[in-house]
Amino acid sequence: MTRAWFDISAGVAGDMLLGSLIDAGVSLDKIQKVLDELIPNSVRFSQATVNRGGQRSVKITVERLAEDPPHRSWASIRKLLSESTIPEATREMALKVFARLAEAEGHVHGVSPDEVHFHEVGALDSIADVVGVCEGLRLLGVSEVSASQVALGSGRILAAHGDIPVPAPAVAQLALGWPSSAGPSGEGWHSHDGHSHDHSHDEHESHEHTHSHGSHTHSHHHDLPHDEPAPVTTPGAVGELATPTGLAVIRALAECCEKLPLMTTSAIGIGAGGKDFAGHPNVVRVLIGETFQAAQSEQVTELAANVDDQNPQLWPGIMDALFDAGALDAWLTPILMKKGRPAHTVHALCRPADAEAISDVLLSQTSTLGVRFNQLERFVLDRSWHDVEVGGQEISVKVASRADQILHATPEFESLTEAARKSGKTQAEMAQLAQASIVEAGLVAGNPVPESK
Repeated sequence: MTRAWFDISAGVAGDMLLGSLIDAGVSLDKIQKVLDELIPNSVRFSQATVNRGGQRSVKITVERLAEDPPHRSWASIRKLLSESTIPEATREMALKVFARLAEAEGHVHGVSPDEVHFHEVGALDSIADVVGVCEGLRLLGVSEVSASQVALGSGRILAAHGDIPVPAPAVAQLALGWPSSAGPSGEGWHSHDGHSHDHSHDEHESHEHTHSHGSHTHSHHHDLPHDEPAPVTTPGAVGELATPTGLAVIRALAECCEKLPLMTTSAIGIGAGGKDFAGHPNVVRVLIGETFQAAQSEQVTELAANVDDQNPQLWPGIMDALFDAGALDAWLTPILMKKGRPAHTVHALCRPADAEAISDVLLSQTSTLGVRFNQLERFVLDRSWHDVEVGGQEISVKVASRADQILHATPEFESLTEAARKSGKTQAEMAQLAQASIVEAGLVAGNPVPESK
């Protein structure tokens, strides 16, 4: 499968993402053609080769050719995209991006997404950025998207309603659950939550503030020149590094945050932001490549704690709590600690976004005084579930596959146990019958995976 991995460790904006795809080989003329279908005679793209921190990169500029309305609602953008004749894959991706933006704004202001009215993120150039990126991914044949951690910026900026901290609330809301830092150094990693507040730092996503008026959420300019970022009020701070549009594209389209995945790279592109920082290149990189079909790769977190004074009767409930908190797997390992004390190490494997909740379970429900963790990558097979009939009882079967070809199929233990109880047979008898039914259903190695019910 063709994968696009975006390096957004120095920040992200819509034009930077588009620039990276153009540099990776996408024709800007083809992007322009799609935009002309969507919003005729409204925007014109241009590209330039620039230098950012010593790196050659592509800077995209969008020129508005038509008058923009004061604001657009999410409903109007959805209607515009849904009724368009642009490629279906491009349309569906763009709808996901704007839906993510509307959800973020609506959450912050306590209104439904349909009541949100955008200003700059609904402007012609922002629509052009989003649709341009989505069309670029389609033209490259990308079927999977992932990205690095994101730099959000630091310091404080002057907004329409006064001096506010970076990240601005809309960016913070969009960064919720995604590994992030203040800057490219990687310091200050955390997952954000907060209030929605919309700012941008590239040349044509001008800065805005959104807030609620009556039943609708509207946005307003900082009354700054269109190509200027919001003034930084903290000496020495970089200000904003991530824009709502850019981060919404990543959150809507990327499957996960990961380091550069295992793949054969076929193209590299570098997109430039509007500023040229002295300390780091203000760019987004994209690597396009073919992932290996041996198995899918994903990033996981393993948490562990040593416990030597826990009532063993409590372990089943603790394990249940770990799974309820999002653990992908959990297990106990007997160990011998200092002074010959018998103990256990409790382990939990989870997605990075669930690590804090898992840690809270370990700290609150066991007697441990600390939890350690490691970031890992694992290969996983595709999984699907299918029902087979065994002696008048339905049993769920887990099918493991790769590239839509079955590798093995196993009856689910709980389903098998329940069927044995209802039929009056032993588990061993039911397992033997289930295996025969699995073969009869064609769920055997080498066969294609049937559609799940």
